[in-house]
Amino acid sequence: MRSRLKRPDGVTVLERQIHSFLFARLLKSRDKAGVLALADQGQTVRQPIDVIKQPYVLDFLNLPDQKQLHESDIESAIIENLQPFLLELGKGFAFVARQYRVTTESQNFFLDLVFYNFLLKCFVLIDLKIGRLEHQDVGQMDMYLRIFDDLKRGEGDNPTVGLILCAEKDEIVARYSILHESQQMFASKYMLYLPTEDELRNELARERADIQARQEN
Repeated sequence: MRSRLKRPDGVTVLERQIHSFLFARLLKSRDKAGVLALADQGQTVRQPIDVIKQPYVLDFLNLPDQKQLHESDIESAIIENLQPFLLELGKGFAFVARQYRVTTESQNFFLDLVFYNFLLKCFVLIDLKIGRLEHQDVGQMDMYLRIFDDLKRGEGDNPTVGLILCAEKDEIVARYSILHESQQMFASKYMLYLPTEDELRNELARERADIQARQEN
């Protein structure tokens, strides 16, 4: 059984945000200058990658960390805790719909969660995955983005952004799929609890190793 960070019942939303924000942004940062700029200026949003976190910490959903969970359980919990989820997403997000139906000439598609980011001026599609990221998930999101841009994107909207939220991010799939070079589609891991100090150190070490491997290739 995993050890968990014990927090007092009266811990504030601000304290949780500070913890998860630094955890996510430090993992994403690749240089000291980026960390210092973050400390001085806060989160800046100029392009889609600026709103993506690695990972997302969803402890406020109060869901058990177990394999019996279904994607619909996470989706329902997000809707019930929409305000803290919007805070976790970051700046400029507004909720649009869950299970958003997009109809083509031949069939209907249902998108898990749809948001709009007013800073990026684009829709953001979120697909929830209970397990490890698979190449089929990437292909599905790529199709969703193409369909949504063709049928739902309005005049003045920038290209739609897709985010696959998964329990485990497969770095091989991320490296050798369209995710590697895409400016509009991303995959991030979600965590259902705040990490302990040991887990934080392990995650940072894993991220550094992955960055080094990508640079060597």
